[in-house]
Amino acid sequence: MSISNDKMTGPDAESETAKSRAPAVARAATVLRLLAGERSGLGVSEIARRVGLVPSTCLHVLRALVEEGFIKFDSEKKTYLTGIGLLTLVRDSVASNEYPKVVQPALDSLAAQHQVTAVAVELDSRERMVVVALARSDSMISLHANVGSRFPSLISATGRCVAAASNLSRQELRERFEKLRWERAPKFDDWYADVERTKADGIALDRGNFIRGITIMATLIPPGPDRATRGIAAIGFDHHMTEKSLRLLRESLLDAARTTGAQLR
Repeated sequence: MSISNDKMTGPDAESETAKSRAPAVARAATVLRLLAGERSGLGVSEIARRVGLVPSTCLHVLRALVEEGFIKFDSEKKTYLTGIGLLTLVRDSVASNEYPKVVQPALDSLAAQHQVTAVAVELDSRERMVVVALARSDSMISLHANVGSRFPSLISATGRCVAAASNLSRQELRERFEKLRWERAPKFDDWYADVERTKADGIALDRGNFIRGITIMATLIPPGPDRATRGIAAIGFDHHMTEKSLRLLRESLLDAARTTGAQLR
């Protein structure tokens, strides 16, 4: 089973582009997000339709991205694909980020000891959590999340942690909560009670709300000098996450967060 990317295309992408102070950059970013999730190439008309752009405008964006080496054009199929320049950019960015390297041993330990998929996440500038590192157990059946997958900052167990660490009022949290999409949405009052408990406990639990049949436990990393919001989450099947296993996982997760936080300071 896999947890896929939350790609922003279509009307939502168009509205984000319209709100941007640099629409050309926003358009290019939207096109890159679309192509990054496609294994086979897409033509101009299909790309324009998916990202909500006029074909002629879309073509200008595509040509600029080709010139920069971020995408490539297949002249026979008349389609566009991500290019090696984008991979180089991503590689250099990952190499400069200390967090994935520091947290990886903790993720490996969590996955091996508790038979879960352990992921490290970081809050980006658009209020989304992004998976930056992961480790899977050696079980015959396990969950998979992609590095680069992203989801709203207030969703799932990590979202309860982010909400607990924020200075948002109950009403502000309610307004943001109502925009979230869950497979089995909790009632706001129940979710808010979880957030209040997370303030005291430092750890949160999502029992099949975000993804039906999946339990997620998460905690935040104590912020370092850069004040970035980062966290660790453990993901497992509901029937494997018993009360006893959750108690043991809770201690390991909190210890992993403390150890990783100390190394980032």
